[in-house]
Amino acid sequence: MGNFTEHIKVPEPDLSRYQPLNLETVITYVKQRPELQELFSPDEELVSSEVGDGNLNLVFRIQAKNDPARSIIIKQALPYVRLVGDSWPLSPDRAIIEGKALAIFSAICPDLTPKLYYTDYDMYLNIMEDLAPRIILRKGLIKRQHYPNFTKHIGRYLARTLGETSDLYLDPQLKKWNAAQFTNPQLCKITEDLVFTNPYIKDGNGNHFNPLIAKEVEVIQNDEELHAEMAELKDAFMSHGQALIHGDLHTGSIMVDAATTKVMDPEFAFYGPAGFDIGAVIGNLFLNYASHEGHTLDPGERREYQQYLLDLAKGVWENFVAEFQFVWEKQDPVQRPDAYRERYMLKLIQDTAGFGGAKMMRRIIGLAHVEDLESIADPEKRAVAERLGLAIGRRLVKERSHFSSISDIINVVLTSRPEVF
Repeated sequence: MGNFTEHIKVPEPDLSRYQPLNLETVITYVKQRPELQELFSPDEELVSSEVGDGNLNLVFRIQAKNDPARSIIIKQALPYVRLVGDSWPLSPDRAIIEGKALAIFSAICPDLTPKLYYTDYDMYLNIMEDLAPRIILRKGLIKRQHYPNFTKHIGRYLARTLGETSDLYLDPQLKKWNAAQFTNPQLCKITEDLVFTNPYIKDGNGNHFNPLIAKEVEVIQNDEELHAEMAELKDAFMSHGQALIHGDLHTGSIMVDAATTKVMDPEFAFYGPAGFDIGAVIGNLFLNYASHEGHTLDPGERREYQQYLLDLAKGVWENFVAEFQFVWEKQDPVQRPDAYRERYMLKLIQDTAGFGGAKMMRRIIGLAHVEDLESIADPEKRAVAERLGLAIGRRLVKERSHFSSISDIINVVLTSRPEVF
């Protein structure tokens, strides 16, 4: 018998009508789109600018020159990873996945998701609501801003999007059909490599880190118990199709102001473990917590804001649990008795901790870092924050089987120290 993999054929994207846009051609494109005629008249002057972090995609803002508040965002996938270049090919099909996910998530939580105007399957792009003047949550947290509605909003978003796409809510056949529509192998492979694999390999592909934390990185890369736990998390990520997850739900993919919260960029969406999304949010809050070791030098101000961040993490989980009650209310008590519900939620809090810890460590020693830490100019101060982040992340992964509540997770943060690794 031949090798099974010999019979696998990865479909090539159809690029026959695809053309990457630029600041000039994107304006021509917008004027030709009938879906946007109610927003922009064909003869008015438009201006374009390029926005976004530039890691994977082209992202443009288009505005009416005489009324800049009238604007849209166009996000176009490139056939490679922009951060690296065309040496790393990547199918632009991720734009189609993102459009489908936005359509589902906006149907479930329209107030928490950007409006999707149009998905262009030929140009591999999405046209959506411009979320400005909201700012990226990560930037606000670096500046020690407060967001009184965030935990309530993100708790509801997580509960409803994860709950309503799971077997707890959907007809099993419909859920399986939906899962087939969100096969996302290339972006899943990025997560499998960059979150669960490469950071734990010496000279792993793309790894880079502050030289001052080399000893801590060596400990992590020689920690066989940690590697075994990471292998379990990777296996769960690859095989546990629990719900339609965002797949990249960090504080850089959430835009906020004092009153509103919007979740964007679900191009990594697929059917995976629900705890991955919850852990990504909470893990990124903990990364910001660690970053204030370098950003906020006054001890009193630092303690006050770090406590606020812990309250946010606790609030995310508690609001998720409260909102998630809707799925339990519709369960057959014979098929899914109270004991099952307790086991489900116990596994979920442990998954949340493990995935959150994995996301923390990879942002410090892997390929793609975060502004929270990278914006600390002094390498010595940054190293203190990075050591704390690694200590928290490592413990969340290794100790997760002992957790039964969000308080257990918070206690890990409170009892971890940058000088004790």
